[in-house]
Amino acid sequence: MRQFLKYVLATLVGLVAFSFLGFLLLAAIIGAAKSAGERKEIASNSVLELKLNEPLSERGRDGRFSLSSNTATGLVGLKDAIRRAKKDGDIKGILLNLDIVQGGMASLEEVRDALLDFKKSGKFVVAYHEVCSEKSFYLSSVANQIYLHPQGTLEFNGLSTEVLFYKRLFEKAGIEPYIFRVGSFKSAVEPFFRESFSDSARFQTVSFLNSINGHMIGQVAASRGINPARLKVISDSMLVHNAPDALRLKMVTKLGYFDQVQNYMRGKLGLDSDEKPSVVSLSDYTDSDRDEESDGITSSNRIAVIYAEGDIVTGKGSDDNIGSEKFAEAIRKARLDKKVKAVVLRINSPGGSSLASDIIYREVLLTKKVKPIIASMSDVAASGGYYIAMACDTIVAHPNTITGSIGVFGVLPNVQPLLADKLGITVDRVMTGKFSDLPTITRALTEFEKRTLQSEVDNIYADFTTKAAKGRNMPVERLRRLASGRVWSGLEAKANGLVDVLGDYDDALKIAASRANLKADDYRVQRLPRRKSGLENLLSMLGGEDNAEVKAKTMKAELGPLYPVYVQYQQLMTMRGVQAKLPYELEIK
Repeated sequence: MRQFLKYVLATLVGLVAFSFLGFLLLAAIIGAAKSAGERKEIASNSVLELKLNEPLSERGRDGRFSLSSNTATGLVGLKDAIRRAKKDGDIKGILLNLDIVQGGMASLEEVRDALLDFKKSGKFVVAYHEVCSEKSFYLSSVANQIYLHPQGTLEFNGLSTEVLFYKRLFEKAGIEPYIFRVGSFKSAVEPFFRESFSDSARFQTVSFLNSINGHMIGQVAASRGINPARLKVISDSMLVHNAPDALRLKMVTKLGYFDQVQNYMRGKLGLDSDEKPSVVSLSDYTDSDRDEESDGITSSNRIAVIYAEGDIVTGKGSDDNIGSEKFAEAIRKARLDKKVKAVVLRINSPGGSSLASDIIYREVLLTKKVKPIIASMSDVAASGGYYIAMACDTIVAHPNTITGSIGVFGVLPNVQPLLADKLGITVDRVMTGKFSDLPTITRALTEFEKRTLQSEVDNIYADFTTKAAKGRNMPVERLRRLASGRVWSGLEAKANGLVDVLGDYDDALKIAASRANLKADDYRVQRLPRRKSGLENLLSMLGGEDNAEVKAKTMKAELGPLYPVYVQYQQLMTMRGVQAKLPYELEIK
């Protein structure tokens, strides 16, 4: 009896605890949902503070309903906040409180252009830095006043990118990668079999990196009133070593502490020395990116903006990539919706599966026959990213966009040496035909099998370039001279006829409206694919769907600087089919 009562008591305690936790969870859901739907009241005579200490992505990621810290600032919401602040009588200025800004060069220029437009209202922009990276300075160079901490640093020494090569690692591990590719510039697979850049890979990287750097210098020079040639010397010779250098070379306007920035804001706001400036954070000022943007417009007309961000994969995909099934469905939905008069395909992708790219391409082609569809290229729209854009009526790219890379490749690793020599594992097989086990990663390929796989890659490349030539209305021979996997900046791509217009998302939206004969106040923006609500994200988390993010975060913490090696290995082992993807993992810094 005593044992029975003990179990009953334990059960009751468990039920009470579970009920209490359930109540807390329900309260959290209601509170979070309520706060997500409300915009906090803004005091008059306020300053909007932009810290931008999270990565920039097209639509952002909200970490309130996730187990991971994989959050991001949405470019859509950020630009909308700056645009709204320009017209908001309660907002008198913007404070850029920046250290290390994480984002692509095209995204940063869109933010920068929004800040320049904000200044046209006559309101002020002030920047404060303790540590100022090159990308941070690119943004803050538009400010009326730039404060740098007296012991702070400012980086202005040009752009760079570095690539990890895994040939020796694979040799030591006993992994033999078979490479199938087309094009001398298709260098995505070079890290698997080389120890450094090939001449062609180095040539193209130098070319587009200098193009982007030159454009950045021109923009900064115009904002700071410094001769571009002089600014190039400052950059190339790294003449800025410390805060006094930055002041002497007119890169910043003041050396000072944050309290001095507050004094500046008091002066602009007309406050007494003992009054605290009202500063509003971006999270308090902006709405979460809505699936539909009306701005008070009652028209039933819509322009669908379809956001394609991440690697292109077959199937439904996830929130962090472009699943062919999900995105084909989104384009199809926009095409069949009579309220949708035009489509903007917003692309920020290095590419991926050629099969998935072709599935999406087909939907773009069908849409083009019934309504305008405009491609808007963000930081990168390369290889498969270019593939899904090339059927659009008009391709709009940033000068800083990384695009092109028209080429394909396939990788098939042979892990037999790893299994046999390193782990002592042998493999035997039974087959009904001579090639029944192809493709396989547990034995070496024969010469015939290598030729067969290379032929498949050649055929897909021919199809890719033929379709690209048709989309660009140029002879296929000329297109192939621009292809071969070569990567271009937006400026270079425009000069070579691979894109039509240099501009940003807003330019693409205007072009789409013009093609559909819509005035600015005669349409709403509908964003696709539909994203999960906060509650749906929370339920997904409780159902274990966030485990992949948590695992990635854990692995990154455990492996530290070796995490990129792990990611490359995982990608190599999971690549399926022919890939249309940007050369290596490219990060400009």
